[in-house]
Amino acid sequence: MSVTPPHDHSIRRVVIVGGGTAGWMAAAAFARLLNNGYTQVTLIESEEIGTVGVGEATIPPIITFNQMLGLDENDFLAATGGTFKLGIEFVDWGDKGERYFHPFGRFGHDLQGVHFHQLWLRERNRRAIPDIADWSMSAVAARQRRFGRAKADARSPIRELFYAFHFDASLYARYLRGYAERGGVTRIEGRIDAVNLRPEDGHVEAVTLADGRRIEGDLFIDCSGFRGLLIEEALETGYESYARWLPCDRAVAAPCALPDPREPDPFTRATARDAGWQWRIPLQHRMGNGLVYCSEFLDDEAARAQLVDSLEGELLGEPRQLRFTAGRRRKSWNRNVVALGLSSGFLEPLESTSIHLVQAAIQRLIALFPDTRFDPTERDEFNRQIHDLYEDVRDFIILHYKATRRTDTPFWDRVRTMEVPESLSRKMALWAGKGRLFREGYDLFANPSWVAVCLGQGLVPQSWEPAADALDEDLVAQALEQIRGGYADTAARLPSHGDFLRMTAPSPLAPGLTGASDAPGGGFDFTRTALGATGARGPLL
Repeated sequence: MSVTPPHDHSIRRVVIVGGGTAGWMAAAAFARLLNNGYTQVTLIESEEIGTVGVGEATIPPIITFNQMLGLDENDFLAATGGTFKLGIEFVDWGDKGERYFHPFGRFGHDLQGVHFHQLWLRERNRRAIPDIADWSMSAVAARQRRFGRAKADARSPIRELFYAFHFDASLYARYLRGYAERGGVTRIEGRIDAVNLRPEDGHVEAVTLADGRRIEGDLFIDCSGFRGLLIEEALETGYESYARWLPCDRAVAAPCALPDPREPDPFTRATARDAGWQWRIPLQHRMGNGLVYCSEFLDDEAARAQLVDSLEGELLGEPRQLRFTAGRRRKSWNRNVVALGLSSGFLEPLESTSIHLVQAAIQRLIALFPDTRFDPTERDEFNRQIHDLYEDVRDFIILHYKATRRTDTPFWDRVRTMEVPESLSRKMALWAGKGRLFREGYDLFANPSWVAVCLGQGLVPQSWEPAADALDEDLVAQALEQIRGGYADTAARLPSHGDFLRMTAPSPLAPGLTGASDAPGGGFDFTRTALGATGARGPLL
């Protein structure tokens, strides 16, 4: 059905240049949110040009994106070989031989306006207590390789099990392609040979394909990867490098067989190596692996050998080499072009933010969607928000490097002693004194994330907030033990991660997960009478 646009300046033609995860996420979102009867969405991609496609770990906001599209979570996981992710295990980051867990969700419960980690810091000074991860539902479940999904009416503590996903990024793009095409998006197969600019204002007018076809548009979305075909090659937007703080500039990635196909871990692992770090991402049908490194301290051949030698299962594909410079475009939206994904910038996937940065940009573009007059106020606001988001994620990633105590290699010596951005320096100074964090207004990495990394890498504050001293010590100690016991009891009742996948979303790609479940009764009731009850050992707060 054709609908008359509300005014002559309405965007009628959106052209997405490039497919992959970013392109098809944008196409799917537009199919859902721009289904107004007059805006036509076209995506151009070429089978000749491969996609990077190594990003396989996500963070919890991906759930919101999938729900906005109306995707069935079990169907999506089965189609993409997906598993659940409760957080990231970091190995050898503070010092060699150490490990800690950055869980999704919160630690414990605040009490009378005092953050839980402040209570934990004070209690730690009084007596020997476990690591703060014991007060995270997600961390406790991850440690036992268990998982559960609460019903809407479930009570604490099962509702505190926050999660995201691991999945095959190329399969996710394919899954979204089907969704977008069913929603009216037109896909054009072809390689772009030329970008045509309007002489009067330098806006992109059209792209010309190798076969001579000319595709015109009002708004262009650049998802062409590191190349930045529109945003950089055509519009010469410029790039702001973060290399002085994030010197890793290479990655090599390779899949391998799972060490235990029936029980994939419900977490990502990031292991620090001599000149960078290695990721380990368990899917239902394979393990995703990669080594991120600094070429100044490790050459490509040695990096490849180091990765292959460390694999836990049979190598399933030829290792792929990537080169990058950490940083971002000076403008993510320039004239009538908006860059998404690698076209917009790159931050190493240490905290699994690549797909979220695409999602966040799409959400902001929809909220600030232009007309053909391209109001600079809207464009500037978009660029400001994306700039702030990149810098905030950048600072959090830098923290992992700066907070190391490792002195065993030149790489770790460099990052340990480097000057950090002033924005991060202020945060670290506030934390060092009394464990203070101010994360209100940020949509990523709230207080618990900073607490997990700072404490996990040995940055223990000198003291705690005085407000914590106003609370009765015995009552606080009792509350802490009840919370910890409630999480432990809940985790013990959950099925294994593998059993849960077999019950809900087994992938045809994974024979090890498609068999009958060994779980007692074949199912679990995640209601308040089962796992959501507070009970005698549940939280008091």
